[in-house]
Amino acid sequence: MKTLPAWIQALPMGGVFLVFFVMPLLLVGAVSFWPQNEYTLEPGFTLDNYVSLFQGCFGGGESGELCTTFKTYLSTLKFCGLVWLITLVIGFTLAYFVAFHVPSVGAQTVIFTVMTIPFWTSNVIRMISWIPLLGRNGWVNQTLQSLGLTNAPLDWLLYSDFAVVLAFVHLNTTFMMVPIFNSMMKIDRSLIEAADDAGATAWQTLWNVIVPLCRTGILIGSIFVITLVMGDFVTVGVMGGQQIASVGKTIQVQTSYLQFPLAAANAVVLLGVVLLIIVALNRLVDLRKEL
Repeated sequence: MKTLPAWIQALPMGGVFLVFFVMPLLLVGAVSFWPQNEYTLEPGFTLDNYVSLFQGCFGGGESGELCTTFKTYLSTLKFCGLVWLITLVIGFTLAYFVAFHVPSVGAQTVIFTVMTIPFWTSNVIRMISWIPLLGRNGWVNQTLQSLGLTNAPLDWLLYSDFAVVLAFVHLNTTFMMVPIFNSMMKIDRSLIEAADDAGATAWQTLWNVIVPLCRTGILIGSIFVITLVMGDFVTVGVMGGQQIASVGKTIQVQTSYLQFPLAAANAVVLLGVVLLIIVALNRLVDLRKEL
């Protein structure tokens, strides 16, 4: 039986990619140049949305402070960096334990199945579950006061940067762990034995053998975490008490007030920032070559 050419076999997936990915991006980019109207969306071309977005950001401010857009992006990048670092440490540690200290494939399967159980529920439900624990009258504050470690409830446990980072780590650690675990399972165990025979310590083997061979998984997990955190607005809104700024939250607010062109411009800028981060990560690891 004659096999169809590769380009014909790729047409169905290419069509799906075009309709559900490329066209929406092009539409958002087009809307970002439309004039802002309070009542209707009227096609046109203007740079006013981008000018409004960066107003006062390039030497226009009198007080010397950063403009609102830069502050919002710095806040988002702060969450992104903290969550990336924490999920990398936790995800790598868990992946290492499962890959090298759980010999049975069945046990590894059970562990991953248990880890996926929280994903059977909504992210919002999983975030709300922290509120009874971290609130002023929550279990954590009551326990700390009963043990005499604090004299009053700790307000920073909930509706704060700490709560936002905690929720992000809770939601995204699995996305970091799974690619790293997949890379670890592909490591030839004879390389680790050779390092041991050469007199390398456990830390030397980890740093010089395992980590370099896991860089593909680390890169993929980093892309997952960074893209999810940069565009998130639900977690910041729920765990931040609607009082912490992020780019995703700004876009959601602009959309709710029917400021679609301005929201689209913000989304285009956000996409550009995320792409720059991904390109920088790809400079460290050639993903296409590694895969």
